[in-house]
Amino acid sequence: MYPVIRLIKEFVKFRNAPDLGLTDTHVSTHRCWPWDIDLWMELNNGRTLTLYDLSRLPLAKRAGLIRALNDNKWGLTMAGASVRYRRRVRMFQKVEIRSRAVCWDDKFLYLEQSMWSKGEATSHVLYRAAVTDKNGIVPTAKIVEAVAPGAETPDVPDWIAAWIDAEARRPWPPF
Repeated sequence: MYPVIRLIKEFVKFRNAPDLGLTDTHVSTHRCWPWDIDLWMELNNGRTLTLYDLSRLPLAKRAGLIRALNDNKWGLTMAGASVRYRRRVRMFQKVEIRSRAVCWDDKFLYLEQSMWSKGEATSHVLYRAAVTDKNGIVPTAKIVEAVAPGAETPDVPDWIAAWIDAEARRPWPPF
């Protein structure tokens, strides 16, 4: 079940937080509760992605994206993700999540999020997100104009460009 109460808590917690620029970092803290763990008594990999949701959505609000979505009757969808897990998160452990938009191309926004505990990164995710309307994907130039008029498109880092290339080569539909 999606943790709606936790999501509401995040929006309440950051309701008066200052606005962020398109590529600024949103930082939030979370705790690994008993209902977040798997059979090995650590943060479940699926719940990790849910905790990332709980940080990404307030980022979208603070950056002005949610307002633009509502004003234009747009939707937001994830079009891909690559996750790297490196450290275990145990029950009751507190984590910090850092979320930011890194760059965009003509169709997609590329976001990265990392989870930290005791000064060490536990996981890192790269997302490809798309804004949609009744006609399909909304061009990012239109999104940027609605959220931050005149903002310049950042360069795509090499590691993200390599991931974009790898995703383009991946067969679809799957075998």
